Amino acid sequence: MGSLKSPASSYKNSQSWTDDLPICKNTGIGFSTNQIYREDGNPQEEHPYEDYSCHFKFNDKFYWYAVFDGHEGKRAADFCSQRMTAEIYFSHLSEKKTDEEVKELLRQAFITVEKGYMETLEDLLAERTSLMYDIPEGLNSYEAYQKVPEVVEGINRINCELSSGTAAAVALICNDKLYVANVGNSRVLLCQTDTNSVMKVVQLSIDHDLTNDDELLRLSQIGINTGSLRRSTRLGNQENTRCLGNYTVKAGYKDFEDLAVACQEPIISEPDIHGGIRLDESSRFLLLMSAGLYKSIEEAIGTDQVNKYIAQIVVEQFREQATLTGVAQAVVDRAVRLHHDWYMSNSLSHPCTPKREDITLVLRNFNYPMPNAITSPSKPTVTFNPVIERNSMSDDSTLDGKKTGTVNSYMPTNTTTTTCSERTETDDGVGSDQKIEAYVDFSDFYRNYEERKRKGTLPEGLENF
Repeated sequence: MGSLKSPASSYKNSQSWTDDLPICKNTGIGFSTNQIYREDGNPQEEHPYEDYSCHFKFNDKFYWYAVFDGHEGKRAADFCSQRMTAEIYFSHLSEKKTDEEVKELLRQAFITVEKGYMETLEDLLAERTSLMYDIPEGLNSYEAYQKVPEVVEGINRINCELSSGTAAAVALICNDKLYVANVGNSRVLLCQTDTNSVMKVVQLSIDHDLTNDDELLRLSQIGINTGSLRRSTRLGNQENTRCLGNYTVKAGYKDFEDLAVACQEPIISEPDIHGGIRLDESSRFLLLMSAGLYKSIEEAIGTDQVNKYIAQIVVEQFREQATLTGVAQAVVDRAVRLHHDWYMSNSLSHPCTPKREDITLVLRNFNYPMPNAITSPSKPTVTFNPVIERNSMSDDSTLDGKKTGTVNSYMPTNTTTTTCSERTETDDGVGSDQKIEAYVDFSDFYRNYEERKRKGTLPEGLENF
């Protein structure tokens, strides 16, 4: 592995320090950018792709997988994907002996990443404060924009950056045990077979959104009226009740009408953590996905068994595809097609133009078979005569007046024999007459030379060739 650059400095560079980490070869990645459905049928992205993912092999005992589903830009997801990986990679995993120690390591990683990200916003907050002093006192928002539009636009730009946040779902394999942690609504699914070889799908993550009764209870305990929230899909400026980043809805939650009554920050970064789950022959594959995948399928076909539906698609693609990335991408493509077809068949009934969010899927295979898998072709074993005499002279023969011996080349005989009519890397080109086959045919040259010599028309200098 190459030298690792500082995670702190790499955030400002186009390359990530994680580029030097070894990739887990038993993993496939699928993705699709967000989509707005236009009436003219032309594809259009609403915003740049905001998801990030990880699939690293730290060594033979430790593997790291993650999906970061960003919103309001990629700033938070980019930072968290790099910093979270650094926290785990440099955490002395080998010293963690119990499940509780590993789970506490994951919890501390989320806390540290959240704190580190908020510290990167200090310059933006200072710039926003400076700009706010440039707005004359007593003006409302409309009047301020009419008076100093460049100042208002600068503040809006900063507010957008401050709103950048991300859901996060991570999985750590440590000594053949699986640990999962998440904030937000990205999901982690473990697919296993029981004693009857029946596939079962276990969701190891928790959806931190307004469909979660436990989250609504937590919000009610800090003073928020959850009656109205049950009819809503958003909390402040996002849909998740937990996330990393998003300074605006955390430190600035008093600016949101539905959150202002809370006695403490309602949107938190505390993860739900599960583990360690022993991985054995019943463990078939692991899926980490952004919400865009399962929500697209739910919306398209109205299923309440979306996890099972996704696992079935994965199983189908294991039988058809040749690579793990092919499997993961085929699953994503199926979701995209289902959602698009659903829109096209119901486009007249939509009151507004629908859209689909970014989709990311990380697939880690444990032992599910792939009958069409691409494998490295086995090289044919070629057997040659073990002794090739390069010179037929005896020990008494001489060459240029010097005594020489027989030159032999020995090649070991292998058990598998393949007849090969073409020249191979070990073929020396010696024929049965002990002469080396010519690489170029000079017969035309010599014929023309003799003809020109006979006629006396040879070029000067070639008469005695």
